[in-house]
Amino acid sequence: MANVFPTQARVVIVGGGIIGCSVAYHLTRLGCRDVVLLEQGQLSGGTTWHAAGLVGQLRSHANMTGLIKYSTQLYAELEAKTGLATGWKNCGSLAVARTADRMTVLKRTAASARAQGVEVELISPRQAAELWPVMATDDLVGAVWLPGDGKANPTDLTQSLAKGARNGGARIIERVRVTGIKVKDGAACGVETDHGDIAAEIVVNCAGQWARKVGLMCGVSVPLHSAEHMYIVTGRIEGVHPDLPVLRDPDGFIYFKEEVGGLVMGGFEPHAKPWGMNGIPDNFEFALLEDDWEQFEILMENALIRVPQLEQAEVRKFYNGPESFTPDNNFILGEAPELKNFYVGAGFNSMGIASAGGAGRALAEWIVNGTPTMDLWPVDIRRFAAFNNNPRWLHDRVKETLGLHYAMPWPNRELDTARPFRRSPLYDRLAAKGACFGSKMGWERANWFAAAGEAPHTDYSFGRQNWHEAVRREMRATRENVAVFDQTSFAKFLVQGRDACAVLNRLCAANIDVAPGTSVYTGMLNERGGYESDLTVMRLSAQKFLIVTGSAQAVHDADWIARNTPAAAHAVLTDVTSSYAVLALMGPKARDLLGKITSADLSNAGFPFASIREIDIGSATAFANRMTYVGELGWELIVPTEFAVGVYEMLHEAGAEFGLADAGYYALDALRIEKGYRAWSRELTPDINPFEAGLGFAVSLDKPGGFIGREALVKASSATQRRRIVQFIVDDAEPMLWGGELILRDGKPVGDVRSAAYGHTLGRSVALGLVEAPQRVDKDFLAGARFEIDLAGTRYAATPHLRSPYDPKSERVKADAAS
Repeated sequence: MANVFPTQARVVIVGGGIIGCSVAYHLTRLGCRDVVLLEQGQLSGGTTWHAAGLVGQLRSHANMTGLIKYSTQLYAELEAKTGLATGWKNCGSLAVARTADRMTVLKRTAASARAQGVEVELISPRQAAELWPVMATDDLVGAVWLPGDGKANPTDLTQSLAKGARNGGARIIERVRVTGIKVKDGAACGVETDHGDIAAEIVVNCAGQWARKVGLMCGVSVPLHSAEHMYIVTGRIEGVHPDLPVLRDPDGFIYFKEEVGGLVMGGFEPHAKPWGMNGIPDNFEFALLEDDWEQFEILMENALIRVPQLEQAEVRKFYNGPESFTPDNNFILGEAPELKNFYVGAGFNSMGIASAGGAGRALAEWIVNGTPTMDLWPVDIRRFAAFNNNPRWLHDRVKETLGLHYAMPWPNRELDTARPFRRSPLYDRLAAKGACFGSKMGWERANWFAAAGEAPHTDYSFGRQNWHEAVRREMRATRENVAVFDQTSFAKFLVQGRDACAVLNRLCAANIDVAPGTSVYTGMLNERGGYESDLTVMRLSAQKFLIVTGSAQAVHDADWIARNTPAAAHAVLTDVTSSYAVLALMGPKARDLLGKITSADLSNAGFPFASIREIDIGSATAFANRMTYVGELGWELIVPTEFAVGVYEMLHEAGAEFGLADAGYYALDALRIEKGYRAWSRELTPDINPFEAGLGFAVSLDKPGGFIGREALVKASSATQRRRIVQFIVDDAEPMLWGGELILRDGKPVGDVRSAAYGHTLGRSVALGLVEAPQRVDKDFLAGARFEIDLAGTRYAATPHLRSPYDPKSERVKADAAS
């Protein structure tokens, strides 16, 4: 019977590279044994076989680091479990710095590694040469040594995972091409192949470079594009030995690893070469592209600087193997928002070998549990929308994303390619006023405004960047007068119907069964009590609600709401993001200004905090929501798109006497951090609950009917609170924090900074960080210790706060800032 082609399975996996085999292996380990994996050629024949096989643990997000740490553990143990070698070697890795800025990166890396429990050591060029004796070090500033890193043989590893999956009950069938995805009632229900159909409860797209094509078979966007990735393999080189660590020289865009007494040398050039614009041939199996020494030249030149012996070495083989890259250089994981029971694991950006073990386990857990078991937002498929799947846009973006592996990771670095993409109605007006734009979810957003004579261009650095004074001006205008922020990029939904209130009240932790005209700040939580989103729900009428949520969360939040709306419920969600612009008018003079152009009663009695009204603004009609994200009096004006320019012009015409200023997102972020306001994906994540976030006030544990996550929160409310989001103000006025820094208590690591900015109102850097300890984290824990923040190896004293010391009514704060 084993040779009979199956007609049904619980799970069908499309693609037999290392990711598909890892998912199959982990599904069987979780007890899901009715698994069929289909490979159109032979296992590992697409991208996996020509991967370099480097495994570096450290990532900027703790859970991503955790996935790769798991990979290293799995690869070390797999041979004993399956009897097949994996080629895993725990040889460690070195990263070297040619410049002071790169050394700053490595010092930040070391602090981050300590925060995440990864063994790390900062070393000198001389020590690096002792570990890697064939390297020239005369141009180096320093290095970092990560002894837990290693390398593996990709093909052997794939075969070992496949055998483990087979041992667990999975069937793996080669030479079967999937030609279609079967869909019924909005869910995947099987696959069509050149050998016949297979019915399935779940379909998993691990098709590598073909994953975008497989997604299009059923209307699912998998935004990835192939690019050429090149490396050479040399003959034997004197001094190269089997235990030589992996070496990364990011300033030269290159990496090295030992192979049979010689070196593998490759890299990630700054300007990549896209491939496969007309589709990837189905029979592209164990195949390579033509050598391209011209494209490889920048890598070769830098390699000769690092290893002069390469000039005499034999080049045994030139590998030019295409790999798939995503728009943000993170892989794609999870259940597709467009189609239930259709999962994706693809787009690994040349990091598939390092990521495969952990990513395979995470996706298998998602499949078995129906939801992620941890915060996977950096790789969640729902961070992309259908417009990100545009082939021309992907082609242009992938030229840049390949090089991000070794590009300088400047704070607030913006991607430059395939822009501008989405523009608010005010884009041209803001550009004419000196806006320097950044991008989020494709939206062009003003980060800061240049003064007359200044260029609206960011000069990156790890210290104070060239917009420091511009942001000070914008913050001062907001705190002392009034400023307007274009926040059109907010995602916006209407939820309507006779069951809309009941549906939303079950989704939201706060009580949203309030009087029409009321705005409610709330979180949507998962069953673990962690944040799936934080948003504002505005009740417009008995059966009509307007939701405003983060720019990046449009697809995620719409999917979460739809999945948790009962099929029989009379509640309809409509994405109205493009229907409205949002102008946030903020500052102590906001009421005076807005009062000049509206007949609405803006008094505290007539328009209290957390209320929404439809008002006239000149000749336009718009919603005004009295809510603030900066800690000052203000209104979010939610304006129909066609009226946005007119309203903006009226605000400026009336605002001159009040000192109205345009302000950008850098000022907005600094203002909210000064006030201690949390942001989703930073302080608020699927792993952090409202009590840990300090937002228990936005939870209604006793409301009728309960809500998703309530049971977890009831337990959390009575448990010892060992994790808290804490605000820190650096004692020294000079340092510039950016986020990701290590937090120490009495010299011992206790957490990391989630958000940071220079708080011009307070006259020093301000941060929000997650603090964890074996004991209760409370006022006594914070008061009875010395706290420091590690900024690139230098520790700065910082004062912790559970409540922000900034009070807009407090003259003391202003006096302190001036001193």
